Parts: sequence; structure tokens; C-alpha cells
Amino acid sequence: MNTFFCSDDSLQVGEDVIGSAANYQTYILVECPLPWTSEAFNSKWVPQNLRILVEEVKRAKLPIRFLLIANDVSHKVNHTTLLIYQKEEGLSNGYHKQEFKLANIEQVAGVVQKWIWGIDSNFEVETSTTRDILVCTHGSHDKCCARYGAPFYFQITASNADLCLENVRIWKSSHFGGHRFAPTVIDLPEGRYYGRLDQDSFRSILTRTGDIQCLHQVYRGWGILPAALQVLERELILSKGWDWFNYKVAGKILEQSLDNNTILAELSFEQPSGSLYTYQAKLVRDETKTQQLKSSCNATRELVVTKYAVGSLWIVSNKVISYST
Repeated sequence: MNTFFCSDDSLQVGEDVIGSAANYQTYILVECPLPWTSEAFNSKWVPQNLRILVEEVKRAKLPIRFLLIANDVSHKVNHTTLLIYQKEEGLSNGYHKQEFKLANIEQVAGVVQKWIWGIDSNFEVETSTTRDILVCTHGSHDKCCARYGAPFYFQITASNADLCLENVRIWKSSHFGGHRFAPTVIDLPEGRYYGRLDQDSFRSILTRTGDIQCLHQVYRGWGILPAALQVLERELILSKGWDWFNYKVAGKILEQSLDNNTILAELSFEQPSGSLYTYQAKLVRDETKTQQLKSSCNATRELVVTKYAVGSLWIVSNKVISYST
């Protein structure tokens, strides 16, 4: 019997969770009742036309991540929710949401195909929901998401009712990476990733209150930024506080050494007041945090997981943008 749990191992060796958020242009979230097989889109309730579309998108190497989502009433309702989150260009605070209410899951492939071709759909709806929280509970893919993700989902759905945050939906989700940080979460429309959450840290993230330093342990990074830049953004969050979540951000890698040991990065942010700042930083491979470990419970070999630290940081410009009215 395999008693190895990748999340226990990652925690025990002290792996830093930062820099593990995936960078996707688009998330396509399809409501689908459980159970889900290890490869989610081979599950019983996923129609053949949707499976074919997902495979076509993979073959075309489009920067789209398909996920299955469900909540406690997904198996009872007589409609299917389809959510498409598209990354905003330039300075942004995340993703733009489109929501579709479909009669059944068989309609999903046709609506998504039209969306890819730029054709509008009659099924789009307006909702008051401001946030969709995805919790990976995909235990058939990795047992840590069953052991830690599923109980966490039940805990936070109960606590969310206590917080009375009516415009927040919490979903079970299929695998989106990082099960060794279970319980792990994506917070949309921002696209920020979190791991090793407990109820207190989740409450702080949900309400943006409490000790910002909790993010040092649970913040995996912002999916709109390249992985190496995510450690820089965390440094700025910890120095700026919860106000940072109201800023629009853009980041890019300017230079990278051939051995990937040093990176010159740039990150710009715009405050609600209109002030625009640009920082540059030298990111260096952090040998104390770069480790060899198994990335999942079923992994047969260890991988080297490279982590970066902010070696130096400097401001290159700041200006106030005047908006014409």
C-alpha cells in the first residue's frame, strides 16, 4: 500500500509555494456532476463532442485550460453553467468573465467553438457574482486532493455562509496543478493561486483583512505573471498590504542568463489614484529553496523544483496618469 502523500512531503521539506501558479490566457470552466475519472474529460457525464474539442484545443497548443467544476447542487439543477475567463491585455487585475447558462452539457462544445471563432452566443447571461473560488477536490487524479481538498471545500462552503458573501461562488474543481500544496485554490477573476490553506488564511483572502504576512505561507502566485516574476509580486504585496489587490499589474522578463540562474524582470503597477510605477528586479536562483521532490503522489521519480529570490529591486519610473473625462 502506497502511504506517500506528496503534500505532506512538500510541507515536511519546507518547499516554498510561490512561483507555482500556472499562466493561461483562458480558463474554460464546465459544470459537470461528479464522479470524475483521473482524466477529468473522460468522465461519464462529459459528452463526446466536448472530449473531441478539448483534444483539438490541446493539439493546436492554444493557451486554454479546460476544467470541470461542480457544487453541491450540480447534479440536481436542470441547466449547465459555462464560465469563460479571458486574460486582460496590458495592465490588468486579472481576467474578464463571460457566463453562459445552457440547457445541458451537450451544448457546451458548440458554444465554446463559436467563442473561439469570435461568434457571439445567445446563451450569455449577466450575473451578480463577483468571484468564483475553485477548490481542487479531484481525488481520482491525486489522493492529496481527496485527503485535503475535499474536506476544505466543505469547511469553507459552510464558513462562506457565515460571512454572508453572497456574490462569491465556491466550486469543486478538477485538477489544475499543484496538488502537493493541497488544499489548493484559484481565485477568479483575479487568477491568483493559493495552497496549504486553512480556514483563517482563507477568510483573510476572502475578506482582504487580517495579517497580510499569511500570504508568505499560502500564496502560490498570480497566474497573469510568468512563474519567476511571482516571487517579485509577493514581495510587493507583503510591503504594500491588502491595497495591492486594487492595483492593475503587468510584468515581463527582460533578460535571462543561459543557465537560468539569474533573471532581469520588470513589473509595472497602476494605483486607483492613477499613479503608475515601474520596478525592475534581479531574480536569482535560490539554492536554499531549490529542491528535488516528487510533484505528485503517483510520481515515479523526483524533479528539481527551481525557486527564485529577489536579489535586488529598484524603481525605474513613476508618473501620474491623467484621465480625460
